[in-house]
Amino acid sequence: MDEVLKQKLSKLPAVPGVYFHKNASGEVIYVGKAAVLKNRVRQYFQKSRKDVKTEALVKEIADTDWIVVDTEMDALFLESEMIKRYMPKWNILLRDDKTVSFVRVTMNEEVPYISLTRNPVDDKSTYIGPFYGKLAVEKAVRILRHVFPYYVKPYDGKKTLDTDLGLTPGIEIGRTTPKDYRRNLRKLIRYLEGDRDKLLKELEKTMHDEASKGNFELAAEARDQLFGLKELKKKIVFSDKEFLDISSDQALKQLQDLLGLQNPPKRIEGYDISHQSGENTVGSMVVFINGASARNEYRKFKVQTSKNDDLKSLVEVVSRRLKHEEWDFPDLIILDGGVGQVNAILPLVEPYGIPIIGRDKSGNHAKSAGVALVIPNKSEYLELPSGSHISRLIARIDEEAHRFAITYHSLLKRKNMLK
Repeated sequence: MDEVLKQKLSKLPAVPGVYFHKNASGEVIYVGKAAVLKNRVRQYFQKSRKDVKTEALVKEIADTDWIVVDTEMDALFLESEMIKRYMPKWNILLRDDKTVSFVRVTMNEEVPYISLTRNPVDDKSTYIGPFYGKLAVEKAVRILRHVFPYYVKPYDGKKTLDTDLGLTPGIEIGRTTPKDYRRNLRKLIRYLEGDRDKLLKELEKTMHDEASKGNFELAAEARDQLFGLKELKKKIVFSDKEFLDISSDQALKQLQDLLGLQNPPKRIEGYDISHQSGENTVGSMVVFINGASARNEYRKFKVQTSKNDDLKSLVEVVSRRLKHEEWDFPDLIILDGGVGQVNAILPLVEPYGIPIIGRDKSGNHAKSAGVALVIPNKSEYLELPSGSHISRLIARIDEEAHRFAITYHSLLKRKNMLK
């Protein structure tokens, strides 16, 4: 380890966070989370015995950066997003598939239950993830069970010790109904997907509204959930601060500088169109807040006009989106397309002061596709450095928009085939 890195590591804080190991060329080669950054990151450089793969990783590390968060759970979710963005080679080489987990909620059943799995399948269940670190995810859902009781196996109507402890909704003893249980599970799903602040506000509103109507039982339920979630914030789940310190994300800062924005773009929306010869044409809108995907904010559109014209379809989708003033407006829009798409959408967003850029892949949707940007009023494409922070973020958003559009298109296609 050289002296510069040694000095940098001496400044590691004793708080939760996510760290980024880089090689000599500045490429992110490994992303990890830590309950205590100071302890975890320094372990890599201690003389204690390591396995062969870890030793090889350490030999490649030339620099390390980190982002501080408030809790271990913040680190868990942020690590997951950053691995998806950077796809570091050593996360793949070192990854034990047993540590990659999804939270599975069988919402397709009358009485759902929750479990963890490594292999999501197309069984109509709701899957949340992936998360890297099974123990951390288990701890999160176990704590949330005290606020939103749930079953951990298929419902058989039998009372258990968990029933007495208040860890199940208690349908088996008449404590609640399957309908109310499903309603509370949807809140738990929203919480795990990151829709925390909005959920807390809704619970507070529900508490006051139901109390004013004299529905004191419903008001008490909302109150208990509200206070329970606020208590969790003080423990290990989430904090009152923003999920990710926006000033720490180098990609967002580079976007700000490149586009001359006043601030790093907090909310970025990505758009794509999908169809097959004009059939089942759909549009997708994905949302990234502070550099991390916000799946609860995603929206999908079934295109009504010009179904075999990507350009006109995109105009329709963005026009319909802009009519939804109840949705927060973006600080930046990223389009899947080139000059034609950018020029078509620019007149729609200019009255709102929303900047846009396009990513032109010329039909190449492979993950290895380069990042060529189309910026309004620029005569040439801007080729971004391969593997840079900004290109990784733009590619992540664009590929997520493409995936979401393809998923919706495939769903409509299957439904129409069954008619």
